[in-house]
Amino acid sequence: MSDELVVQFGSPTLAGIKTGNLFTCPYTDRGQTMKELRRLNRALCPKGLRILPLRYSAERVLIYLYRPKQLEKDLAGKEAAELLERAGYRPGSATECVVELIHRLNDLKSEFPHEIGLFLSYPPEDVRGFIDHGGNRNEGCKLVGVWRVYGDEERARKLFEQYRKCTESFCKQLSEGVPLARLAVAV
Repeated sequence: MSDELVVQFGSPTLAGIKTGNLFTCPYTDRGQTMKELRRLNRALCPKGLRILPLRYSAERVLIYLYRPKQLEKDLAGKEAAELLERAGYRPGSATECVVELIHRLNDLKSEFPHEIGLFLSYPPEDVRGFIDHGGNRNEGCKLVGVWRVYGDEERARKLFEQYRKCTESFCKQLSEGVPLARLAVAV
């Protein structure tokens, strides 16, 4: 897994303006993928970041780059905690919630865990709106961007633009030789 991939799909999290990002990457050897993730964690953990494999498929792995301390705060919020409880999560730490999310993503019999948005800094009102509308692409949705917006459209537009600019800037810096560990902001 290249640093370029992490920057391309995780810049807002690296910058500390988003709790987490998900992305997939190809792999051929699970052991080599874990070796790469350990390398990345050695560089990123001192900055308050973690990178984990959530699910392996035949040729791709779903990667979660996140800030554990921020995730703890996000999931402790009243509306987020209620959504998680409604989805069947037991009250506990953010780490326990990530473990449960991994189980749900790997359980082929269960539905896709739409509460995953809570792990990615999506506003709880938007996660709730998506779940309540059954994932219907148009019903009740005000805006589609990084996520489907059911609540504060103006705030979402600003965040989407902030994420875009951050990604553009980080990709440029990486291409100019700034290493990933220097791009990651300690928060």
